[in-house]
Amino acid sequence: MDIVTLDRFELTGPLGSGADYDVRAATDRETGQQVVLKRPSPQAARRQMHGPIEERTDRILGAYESAGQYCPIDPVVPISHIHEAGWLPAGVPRIIGVTEAVIHDAYFGDDVAQPYRVRVEERAYGIPLVGDPRSRILRVPIGLGQNLFALYPLLWHDYYDSWPVQEQLLAAQEVFDSAGYALLDLGPHNVFCSPGMQRISLVDIGALVGHGVDRAYGNAPQDVHDFYLEMLKYYITPAAPPLEPAGYYDPYNQRPVISLEQECADLTTVFTAAGGELADAVVNCIARVRRRDYGSVAEFGQDYQECLHLARERNEQLLIEKPGQEDLDEDPVPIRVWEAALDRLKEPHWTRYLFDADNELDAALNL
Repeated sequence: MDIVTLDRFELTGPLGSGADYDVRAATDRETGQQVVLKRPSPQAARRQMHGPIEERTDRILGAYESAGQYCPIDPVVPISHIHEAGWLPAGVPRIIGVTEAVIHDAYFGDDVAQPYRVRVEERAYGIPLVGDPRSRILRVPIGLGQNLFALYPLLWHDYYDSWPVQEQLLAAQEVFDSAGYALLDLGPHNVFCSPGMQRISLVDIGALVGHGVDRAYGNAPQDVHDFYLEMLKYYITPAAPPLEPAGYYDPYNQRPVISLEQECADLTTVFTAAGGELADAVVNCIARVRRRDYGSVAEFGQDYQECLHLARERNEQLLIEKPGQEDLDEDPVPIRVWEAALDRLKEPHWTRYLFDADNELDAALNL
């Protein structure tokens, strides 16, 4: 892993702070690239309680190194160049480098007075599939990304050939699974989407398990089947596309995961009640996840792709012109509703991200 010094990066503002990491935006003075700096929570470091956070950083770096061995690249290419070399899937954030464990008070302007490392990653392009819940107070439709581009990508170009969000999540998981790791906590709050580039970015891969670590959070042992549960919980729905723009505004299925067993039971109830081929296919997937019965990511992916195919067929049925509408110079209602919801991404709220609405949405619609 490349060792970097922070004087190379110019701070531009805070991005968020949680129990483990404090995240800042910065610009790489050498390349002009937008990056994020991830350091242990200052409160934890100040109290010398950041040892587990540093261990988590070690696990992430180790997982990157291991996963790189399962991608077709020249083995002499350094890990810091993973995307240029095609090393890891595009959705996995490139790690530019990590600092030595030193005191960084002068750089950040605080008084932590403890040594720690700072991880430097490329900044995610696009918008979060589900935005900050606090933004709801300002009536921001925080579920737009998830609904427009993951659940109902009705006019997203290449829609008829692929489901980019789901396929990139599966591709990232397959690479890490080959290396003996499972990426978890990949719900829509941890996934950004650039609709223009058809690219997702995973903003936090810290909840990984493998190589002797059998739990990412909570007390129950976890494995890649917990990721499969997330794919069934957050990225496919029995409901048809909304017929009002407001149907795109709220996140789907955002209750925190209780347990794999409970979530599988709840999802089975919901899909069974919906009925139809899609529901039957998803319920079959759920049953196998509940038994932890899948032997590989590819095996799950095959079943899941069939579910997505049936979801596309369901959506397409709503786009077929009804008798008597053939001469109307208007798109079907679901398309007009989708476009109306998409237009809300032009509001000022979304400029806080690396997201140029006009260019992104024109590219997304292949105009």
